[in-house]
Amino acid sequence: MKLASLKEGGRDGTLVVVSWDLAKAVRVPSIAPTLQSALDRWSEVEVPLKDTFHKLDTGRLDDQAFPFDPAACAAPLPRAYQWADGSAYVNHVELVRKARGAEMPASFWTDPLMYQGGSDRFIGPRDPIELADESWGCDFESEVAVVTDDVPMGVTPDEAVRHIKLVMLVNDVSLRNLIPGELAKGFGFFQSKPASAFSPVAGNPDALGDVWDGRKVRMPLRNFVNGTLFGEPNAGVDMTFDFAQLIAHAARTRHLGAGTVIGSGTVSNRDRSTGSSCIAEQRMLETIDRGEPSTPFLRWGDRVRIEMLDDHGINLFGTIDQEVVRYSR
Repeated sequence: MKLASLKEGGRDGTLVVVSWDLAKAVRVPSIAPTLQSALDRWSEVEVPLKDTFHKLDTGRLDDQAFPFDPAACAAPLPRAYQWADGSAYVNHVELVRKARGAEMPASFWTDPLMYQGGSDRFIGPRDPIELADESWGCDFESEVAVVTDDVPMGVTPDEAVRHIKLVMLVNDVSLRNLIPGELAKGFGFFQSKPASAFSPVAGNPDALGDVWDGRKVRMPLRNFVNGTLFGEPNAGVDMTFDFAQLIAHAARTRHLGAGTVIGSGTVSNRDRSTGSSCIAEQRMLETIDRGEPSTPFLRWGDRVRIEMLDDHGINLFGTIDQEVVRYSR
């Protein structure tokens, strides 16, 4: 099944079930008013939601359905109790360090990197990226993310698989020129990580078919900047830590509440012909090859598009399509 949240009914939006082809949707107030409320009672609502999805997809709810409009959507979870972003594609981390002449610790290949980001206000798939200062180095980061139910502390990766309830895409916006100063303080990201945007739709693993192998999505993630293809690395290739491992890492010393969002980090392949999922990686490759970067970071008026199509051209999660706009109070 596929789920989305409309920008109506309050901060947490209104939950709708969306057809496979993203053409139509239906509200489900008798099952759950919001996605968070559904996740809180997932064992009770999963079957009714799936049943609604199948009825919608087969035309049995056409009298209740309406055209699905991604522009009317908030993030599937407009706000979440927890947003933990990993760095599962260690190839990307290796490039970052190589570009600045630093060796990568061997532990990075066995112990995932992860930070806890702001989750009180996610932005929708068509919402603008608000940027107050172009000198901050605004960048997009195309990722895959999963949403869990309640996860017990100390869960193993094999056990964690059962706690993955939804899959979606994310643009984890980064302000690259603010990152070095923050990391130098030794306390992690904050100002350099503004609000993240998510795909219009989150799909349960069953809806993804063979694209989902139980631990990762095995399809290219397509990224465009101003209408030009920037990269399409395969999210199922070179993923050093799969989602089961990332969840187990996050839950090593704490319980994870229903609605926890776990990000993959920037999707990156060793095969350079697939391009990149962020500007910083392209700039790293330019620095390694030519001694300095040439691709600029995003400026006001630039547009980013992120999507994932299956082998039949079906848009699995809908498209993230954002313009960078000048922010002033």
